[in-house]
Amino acid sequence: MALLSVRNLAVRYGDLVGLADVSLEVPAGSVVALLGSNGAGKTTTLNAIAGLVPAAGGQVTWDGADITGQPAYAVVGRGLALAPEGWRLFVQQTVEQNLRLGATVLRDASRVPALLERVFALFPRLAERRRQRAGTLSGGERQMLATGRALMSDPKLLMLDEPSLGLAPAVVEAMYETLGRLRREGLTLLLAEQAVELALEVADHAYVLQTGRTVLDGRASDLADDADVQRIYLGLERA
Repeated sequence: MALLSVRNLAVRYGDLVGLADVSLEVPAGSVVALLGSNGAGKTTTLNAIAGLVPAAGGQVTWDGADITGQPAYAVVGRGLALAPEGWRLFVQQTVEQNLRLGATVLRDASRVPALLERVFALFPRLAERRRQRAGTLSGGERQMLATGRALMSDPKLLMLDEPSLGLAPAVVEAMYETLGRLRREGLTLLLAEQAVELALEVADHAYVLQTGRTVLDGRASDLADDADVQRIYLGLERA
């Protein structure tokens, strides 16, 4: 049984359709990529799973339990965390204060120091900036902080929305090396990306969205090797 299962998920914003029919599965210990162009529904899918937007239809099942429609704080408390696109940091607070806010769902506050040290080990730059206001960080440092804040809830599944967006290549490479380390430590990852080739390189399985629907899925290696799939569904042309 998949750790996370999404079936026929639909989201509406008034008369506008955000998602029409999205289905996916994320097995424990895997990396699953959610691919598609801007506006395909990747962010809305993650937000609906995380409880940030209500589902108009379909079902989200987590570890065998139906969590469709549960509020975000309840979803995080179950072990799902989202590092959102755009970072959404508390810019007037310090790096450490932002990280500690990510741990507010924990029942045992004595775990916070160890989780902080784990994040600082993954992202040494954050340790150097721990007393610096988040609003003064670079783009790459903000992405590290958003990811670190999500990790402070000690999730079983980490969802990342466009972690490479707007970052320099060296920063993207370092971020993906960290994600690989987290995967080796047993963390399950659901990754929404426009950087298709990068996502397919690290993922086990991938789903392709178009206009709010799941239109294709398969092993990441198969999608990476299929020129027709890349041209028709992902908009990539090979030299």
